[in-house]
Amino acid sequence: MQKIGRQLLALTALCSLVTASNSLAQAKKTYKVGAAVYGLKAEFMQIWVNALKQHPAIKDGTVQLTVFDGNYDALTQNNQFDTMITQKFDGIIFAPIDIQAGAEAVDKAFKAKIPVVGSNTQVNSKNLTAYIGSNDVLAGELVAQSVVTRMGGKGNVVILEGPIGQSAQIQRRQGIMKVLAKNKNIKVLEQKTANWSRAEALTLTENWLTAHPGQINGIIGQNDEMALGAIEALKSQNLDPKKIPVAGVDGVTDAILSVKKGDMASVLQDARAQAQGALDLVLRQAIGSSYQPKSDIWKQYATGMPWKAGTQKVYSVPWTPITIKNADQLLSQRK
Repeated sequence: MQKIGRQLLALTALCSLVTASNSLAQAKKTYKVGAAVYGLKAEFMQIWVNALKQHPAIKDGTVQLTVFDGNYDALTQNNQFDTMITQKFDGIIFAPIDIQAGAEAVDKAFKAKIPVVGSNTQVNSKNLTAYIGSNDVLAGELVAQSVVTRMGGKGNVVILEGPIGQSAQIQRRQGIMKVLAKNKNIKVLEQKTANWSRAEALTLTENWLTAHPGQINGIIGQNDEMALGAIEALKSQNLDPKKIPVAGVDGVTDAILSVKKGDMASVLQDARAQAQGALDLVLRQAIGSSYQPKSDIWKQYATGMPWKAGTQKVYSVPWTPITIKNADQLLSQRK
């Protein structure tokens, strides 16, 4: 009996050791997460990536992050998903270049049982686990209304659009057109994509200023980079952006500085909240209901964007209008 008792004690101790070892292994698990972003040439997505890298779960080693530059190409992003699926990533954060083409990539990851959380730009797939971003229709309304108001509700505008087919381009256009439909004395002279690019917007605006001399009264940019390119074009022809209102979206550094000068209007899109919030949502899927978000962005937006156990399909990060009063504060956050 004593021998049996000793064997039972030994077996119990062994089981406890195995359980403890398993718990320790689980506690030390590193999660492989990929961030597939549409492109890294412009500052906004660079801010987004840098903010993601500052997430506590990355800094403490819980997450091994790999950033994939999509180079503004849907096929490239699709191939990057193949790589992450083959390498059995635990989760993917996706900022797609194309709202339709990105769906195939999401569906492949879903079949491989890899959760995909959208961030910043959207994709038309029912298999997307969740999405965190800002309301781009509202952004279009804000940017258009800013220009229309400064124009006194009458005159001619040109519109610089993002890459055709990306959700931000589609939805910001909807917002812009919603405002213009209410202002019958505003005429659209030109409307074309400059692909989020400052250089392309500079060239395009210069061409428009030549084609419509003295007729352009306002410039609506779907992002800041293009708005800044338009300002360069105005100044190259000795035109004052204070007299020809220009507006953009994102709150990149040069745009905030331009708002301070009175050269343009803009609204801040919180890249940090979108990026870090997305990683928390990925970890909620990978770890389960016991996971509590590690980023402080959920406290920052507790009223407007509550965590709700990480089970919501859509999380909407509020916009922040940039003003002369808050410009320095926003710039200080970049340091």
